[in-house]
Amino acid sequence: MSEKKGTSFKACKNCRALVPPETSICPLCHSSSFSDEWNGMVIILNEKSEVGQMFGATTPWRYAIIVK
Repeated sequence: MSEKKGTSFKACKNCRALVPPETSICPLCHSSSFSDEWNGMVIILNEKSEVGQMFGATTPWRYAIIVK
């Protein structure tokens, strides 16, 4: 898997939410720990869906599948 360098998102290391690079606090979990090294993206529209529950999503959002 290749790293997502130069993308327009960074990933929260706590909840894996993908946010714009200028974000300093995660809007979902309020963490300030981010990584520019992430792989794969899943967009959860309904956190109660089977995929949302499997992924552990609590809010409709875009999430990184792997955060390094």
